[in-house]
Amino acid sequence: MVVNAEQLERMRTGKGFIAALDQSGGSTPKALSLYGISESEYSGEAQMFDLIHAMRTRMIKSRAFGGDRVLGAILFEGTMDREIDGIGSAEYLWSKKRVIPFLKIDKGLADERDGAQMMKSMPDLDALLKRAVGKGIFGTKMRSVIKTANESGIAAVVQQQFEVGRQIIGHGLVPIIEPEVDIKSPQKAEAEAILKRNIVAELNKQPSSQPVMLKLTLPNSANFYAELIKHPSVLRVVALSGGYSRDDANRKLSENHGMIASFSRALTEGLSAKQSDADFDSMLDATIAGIYAASIT
Repeated sequence: MVVNAEQLERMRTGKGFIAALDQSGGSTPKALSLYGISESEYSGEAQMFDLIHAMRTRMIKSRAFGGDRVLGAILFEGTMDREIDGIGSAEYLWSKKRVIPFLKIDKGLADERDGAQMMKSMPDLDALLKRAVGKGIFGTKMRSVIKTANESGIAAVVQQQFEVGRQIIGHGLVPIIEPEVDIKSPQKAEAEAILKRNIVAELNKQPSSQPVMLKLTLPNSANFYAELIKHPSVLRVVALSGGYSRDDANRKLSENHGMIASFSRALTEGLSAKQSDADFDSMLDATIAGIYAASIT
């Protein structure tokens, strides 16, 4: 495994959180709408992705956004392939902001089966990973969703996540394994118990010299994932906001010691295309301060 040693150590020991800037495809119109840009203000996919890149660029270039509080940022493939001030987005993040770049690699969710949605197949993954390495990406992120406490469904999700994770490690990248538990699940606590058991079984087969990261839904019981946080084969455990409001997500995160944020919608909540740069920076600064504080408990 050949990864950037400085980035690896920073991710292992640094204080801060990971910014999830990876909305793509179907979630982009909603992200733009929350940012104050309605679908009537653009036409076609190309213009839509230009606007979301402008939003992400504005966030990344903001004085509020930097490696003192933001450890890493997860990019959508289209963002990785674009530039910020004439520099590749991933390279800009690390060289200008000291923020470690990650790439969202999954192609969406398959249909629900056994109470879970696995990832769609990724036949072109090796080619994408080679491109990511060339562009200075440190790690990757991929998401599955668990809806019920179904043993076979959860086992299949975890097995797929780790299988693809090991393919990613083979390219010298660090995978963020993300088996999200739906916060609306009536069996959330039971699903989390099954999930943890399956993850531990996989981690026990994983060499500590080839660590993975885990991105998990904030659990029903505080410190429920402490065993995973301490596991020698885990680089970091990060939390997704999963639909909780930012205040609720921060409160829950602060109760889970050693877990750090990797928020998406909760990070952009309150930001608007119509804000002046001063108001935008002030809002983002306050948001980052709150998420950072919850991430260092």
